[in-house]
Amino acid sequence: MTGAAPGGPGRRSRTGLFFVLPFTAAFALFMVWPIVYGIWMSFTDESLSLRGTSFVGFDNYAEAFGDPDVWSSLGNTVFFTLISSLPLVLIALAMALLVHTGLAGQWVWRLAFFAPYLLPVTVVTLIWSWLYQPDLGMGNELVTAIGLEPVGWLSDESVAMWSIAVLTIWWTVGFNFLLYLAALQSLPDTLHEAAALDGAGAWRRLWSVVLPQLRRTTGLVVMLQILASLKVFDQIYILTKGGPNESTRPILEYIYDVGFTGYRLGYASSISYLFFAIVIVVSIAQLRFFRQGD
Repeated sequence: MTGAAPGGPGRRSRTGLFFVLPFTAAFALFMVWPIVYGIWMSFTDESLSLRGTSFVGFDNYAEAFGDPDVWSSLGNTVFFTLISSLPLVLIALAMALLVHTGLAGQWVWRLAFFAPYLLPVTVVTLIWSWLYQPDLGMGNELVTAIGLEPVGWLSDESVAMWSIAVLTIWWTVGFNFLLYLAALQSLPDTLHEAAALDGAGAWRRLWSVVLPQLRRTTGLVVMLQILASLKVFDQIYILTKGGPNESTRPILEYIYDVGFTGYRLGYASSISYLFFAIVIVVSIAQLRFFRQGD
């Protein structure tokens, strides 16, 4: 008689399929189907206030390209990304270097640097809303103590986005710090010893040995940080709701407002997929840049 023996390749493949099937079903249900349905929705005039839905083709996309609110909110998102990403990378690297050099009480420093990242966004925004209070907040107490005028940290259009960036840096820098610290701890000691024997000082070893070895980690941190900054929403929505005068409204908040306040789900979907395309282009550009560097 012929056939697959017990435990043969055919049975093993079916057994593997049995284990993979639950994840595949969940992935298709919660990832693939929403993406496909969202793309379809972006070509319709679907609305929460209307029962019927009709196909409108590329009308939503054409409207999005001509919508000044789309460009202003996208500009706010890009501005936030520019002012937050670089400090989040450099400060995290400096923190990791300080801890790695052997500061006394390292566990205290690690806890202090990483603990804010564990806080939920509601707690973080509550803490910083107190600090940014115009009358009783610590921010204006420090400003007036050095003889300057009080600042409208969240009410001044020229300051509000910077205030949110400072909050975000304090809150999320711990994750990048952890990535850099892990990378530093994995560097071989022989490189430092060889450089020291050649007469290289601490700064020379940092520039010629440590930083080149952290190139891949830096590429990863930069890519993750830019993508995270582009997706900013929570802290801005809770603190300012895009104000004052929409000066801090990011693109994701505008999509939320269009879809769930204006009830235009089809139009909101088209904006979201345009933004998704921008994120993909940025990601590909970063990957090619860092591959060329390697």
